[in-house]
Amino acid sequence: MKFVEEVVVDAFLPTYRAMLAERLRERGLTQAEVADLLGVSQSAVSKYAHGEVEGHPDVKRDERVTALTDRVAEGLADGTLSRVGALVEAEVLIRQLEDGDLLARLHEEAVPELAEADATFAVHDAESTLRTSEQVLASVRRGLRVLTNVSGFADLIPNVGTNLVEALPDPTGIEDVAAVPGRIVDVSGSATVPGDPAFGVSEHVAGILLAAREAGSDASAAVNVVYDADIVDAFADAGYTTVQFDTEAADAVTTAVAGADLEDGEPFVLYQTGAHGVEPITYVIGRDAPTVANAVVETLLR
Repeated sequence: MKFVEEVVVDAFLPTYRAMLAERLRERGLTQAEVADLLGVSQSAVSKYAHGEVEGHPDVKRDERVTALTDRVAEGLADGTLSRVGALVEAEVLIRQLEDGDLLARLHEEAVPELAEADATFAVHDAESTLRTSEQVLASVRRGLRVLTNVSGFADLIPNVGTNLVEALPDPTGIEDVAAVPGRIVDVSGSATVPGDPAFGVSEHVAGILLAAREAGSDASAAVNVVYDADIVDAFADAGYTTVQFDTEAADAVTTAVAGADLEDGEPFVLYQTGAHGVEPITYVIGRDAPTVANAVVETLLR
């Protein structure tokens, strides 16, 4: 008797880890860094690097395994994918391969009687909440890289700080919106991100996004920058719809967005010109964090 999990352990995991270790080393990571990311010893990484782990040829040849390895290695190397996110992505593919696919076939080879049985092994949901959450967090990290890797972004940070947010599908409150804890701040002319993105840590920018969605927008992300008439004009000249709202009016954002002529899926700009005790702010709203980050960079910094 052999369980499909044993096939995963014996055939998939050694092959996948060896492939992933090789990709990470190619991206300049040390053996110690690779070992930490993979949760294995440095001696294991050394064996992977020297080809001492042969791996299963069918797993090596599978294009989905290769694509996953490249995607996870890139995300782990540049910091946009957490170790939890990497684990979830691998877990999802494993469960797909168990469901009448590669691992199911290898299981049948190990247990020939299974070939005559009507059985499947789909035990995990590929659209799990954990996977979706990790994808949103990874998206925010990618957007942050866009903003912080360009010169001049610190000059666009308002006194209250900047935040980059992205919501889960069908969010019901700020706990469903990922953001930077403590906001992005200007430290001696450098945009500084104080912590890794997390859910439920933004009230202001997350609230603006949720209000826009309540008005019918299909946007899932937002970022705030300083307000200036020239900034709004630059967005308008670049083809973005600009929408003003009154901070002192009830349901101001919802009312303004509901009355605007917005195209589905297209980023747009919200802004308010300030009030007593309220700093004027510009908000870029769009489908995901990299989209709104790129809108800021391409419109205002290039």
